[in-house]
Amino acid sequence: MKILHVKVAEPVTELLDRACKTMEALGAGQAPEPYFGIGFESLEQMLDVFTPDRWTLLDTLSAHGPARAEDLARALSRDEPGVARDLALLLDWNVVEQEAVGVVKVPWDELDVKLTLAQRAA
Repeated sequence: MKILHVKVAEPVTELLDRACKTMEALGAGQAPEPYFGIGFESLEQMLDVFTPDRWTLLDTLSAHGPARAEDLARALSRDEPGVARDLALLLDWNVVEQEAVGVVKVPWDELDVKLTLAQRAA
């Protein structure tokens, strides 16, 4: 099962820990545990990418499999240029992949979202 990890305000220590574990596995001649993820600096940035319309688009694409923008627009009763713009942005963020010319897919089975809240000074 391929999981897309979405991290918001991930502490640098967690990122470095994951990188160290990968390097240790490679140094030991082992295959590192696969990790597929994207990170955002803030909740606002994540919500700019994952709008309600884009969540619905991802849900539809996940349920129906690889599709073209025009097919998704028809299924969602949306205009094709708007769907195409949303897909282009999701491609830029590696949330969807291009399977063939004009055809995109959701390359993950599960989405794991983690928001790290700022630590308050004591």
